[in-house]
Amino acid sequence: MARFAVAVFPGSNCDQDTYYALELLGHDVRYIWHQETTLSGIDCLVLPGGFSYGDYLRTGAIARFSPLMQAVPEFLDNGGLVLGICNGFQILLEAGLLPGAMLQNSGLKFICKYVHLRVENTDTPFTNAAREGQVLSIPIAHHAGNYYATPEVVEALERNGQIVLRYCSEDGAVTENANPNGSIANIAGIVNESRTVFGLMPHPERACERLLGSEDGRVIFRSIENFVASRVG
Repeated sequence: MARFAVAVFPGSNCDQDTYYALELLGHDVRYIWHQETTLSGIDCLVLPGGFSYGDYLRTGAIARFSPLMQAVPEFLDNGGLVLGICNGFQILLEAGLLPGAMLQNSGLKFICKYVHLRVENTDTPFTNAAREGQVLSIPIAHHAGNYYATPEVVEALERNGQIVLRYCSEDGAVTENANPNGSIANIAGIVNESRTVFGLMPHPERACERLLGSEDGRVIFRSIENFVASRVG
């Protein structure tokens, strides 16, 4: 059983959804307030979706300076994992823990719908329970989910296998029509070079019950559990 902590920032609105999903899946989970600096006793810190600090300046721009985020580098050095969902991904970009930046959606509108995602790399703590090329159905809900990086950075992400999820069609084709927000190279989720930090715009916590339309989000949390179990073993 993996041990999770779900961060709570002023303005977070998916923290309870994430807590519920993790508890539903049988994980040890607790909340952690943005002013805390101790991350001991957990395997994975989850930065949930929402509007941390009201998204003032830019999405995630203020949250990156929170005491909690200042404790993340040491947590990672000690073997911890960090999962950033939606606003959590934006915070990771602002903090420099992942490369690139997040722009407004190409259509300049808030998008809330299920999308299809192709798993590009299963050699990570966050996707080892998936199959390479597997198509997942997971919802998005964002206004600033248009991932951007320079061509040099995208090339490096490709070369290092850091692109984990791409927006695709139902049959797995990565096309312009399947890209909901204009993200460069259809990128929906990436990891850092050491595979310990994962940011994605879709909400896996909202796809853990068939009643909600999909259970595909479970693969992310199951992968983390697998990784933690293998490390303990």
